[in-house]
Amino acid sequence: MPDIPHTLAPVHLPGGDFTMGSDVHYPEEAPAHRVRVDAFTIEATAVTNAQFSAFVAATGHVTVAERDLDPADYPGVPPDDLRPGSLVFTPTPGPVDLRQVSRWWSWTPGASWRHPQGPGSSVDRMEGHPVVHVAHEDAQAYATWVGGRLPTEAEWEYAARGGLEGAAYTWGDEARPGGRIMANTWDGPDFPWRSDGESGFLRTAPVGSFPPNGYGLHDMAGNVWEWTDDWWSERHHDRTAGPCCHPGEARDGARERSYDPAQPQARIGRKVVKGGSHLCADTYCLRYRPAARRPQAVDTGTSHQGFRCIRPDGAG
Repeated sequence: MPDIPHTLAPVHLPGGDFTMGSDVHYPEEAPAHRVRVDAFTIEATAVTNAQFSAFVAATGHVTVAERDLDPADYPGVPPDDLRPGSLVFTPTPGPVDLRQVSRWWSWTPGASWRHPQGPGSSVDRMEGHPVVHVAHEDAQAYATWVGGRLPTEAEWEYAARGGLEGAAYTWGDEARPGGRIMANTWDGPDFPWRSDGESGFLRTAPVGSFPPNGYGLHDMAGNVWEWTDDWWSERHHDRTAGPCCHPGEARDGARERSYDPAQPQARIGRKVVKGGSHLCADTYCLRYRPAARRPQAVDTGTSHQGFRCIRPDGAG
């Protein structure tokens, strides 16, 4: 086990049956169905800049965002967009059509985990914030280094629910119990141009800044989206209770089905990400819920994409 800085101790979960998904929110979350997961241990927080920095120092890992892209993999993409970089969120100057995500996301050469807002920015004094701009292979490499792996979608959702069967949020059914802000999400109705600043954070917050769920896990809602190791599908498979959600099961051969049909020229697999982020606004993206899910291209990190690792029982 490498010597890395930790925030909170990992949490052991016994595994068991639970209802995964939702029939009352977004269509990709359906159908709600019973699944079973085996016991595992999960990090109490997302991986931080300090932890990822220790990994890079020990291994020399260069993230996808820090490498030139191969033009053969991205036919038709302008050469300037193949330089090292990543996607960065920038608030718009005023209201915009919320269907035009390119209005607030921009490809930023030089953006990476070290420079989360692009050249001139730094993670200095952000050691406790979640690392961002990590592609799937970067997260996977870190997980291997610490002797773990990325969670399956079912494992992640089981952990996020914190023992609450069928609840809308990781803490229950009320968005703000007693008026309390429970996660780092977008403050106010004016996404993506004006936040009312109620939470005190416009971008990421230090991990553990908000209350944990019933299992003692922080930021399973909001702050940053988190990678899982499942290939994306438009809907859940309708399954009865059973050991359906072990690594590799129900996912082999699914890479091709995960491709984005809107971009047939780019045959890039997409994995499921979970948890929502600081950019989830109730008026736009009510996805800071355990059932919520969305696809993310495996080669793409963003300024609100992070991860955490698990260790199955018996993994050491």
